[in-house]
Amino acid sequence: MIGKLNIKPIFDNVLVKPLEAEQKTATGILLPDSAKEKPQIGEVMAVGTGHVSPEGKVRPMSVKVGQKVMYKKWGGNEVKVAGEEWMIVEEKDILAVISK
Repeated sequence: MIGKLNIKPIFDNVLVKPLEAEQKTATGILLPDSAKEKPQIGEVMAVGTGHVSPEGKVRPMSVKVGQKVMYKKWGGNEVKVAGEEWMIVEEKDILAVISK
């Protein structure tokens, strides 16, 4: 449950909350909002049940709620959740799980 919304992706879809874009460059220059790139890293907020094969078998998801992931720049769909822009991506569009 996310706030007052109960969002459960279906099949192999993943709901991702993008992390904030960098506020400044590596050299310390502050970036205006118009110059910031959308992040490709976010936190998994909800996951579907898994990929269904042509034979009807369900392959469980390999990502879990709470993990930080890197996803394809042009993959997924932007959705509004509680006034914020989040992403719904297919599991195949997640490139990596990020750990500390």
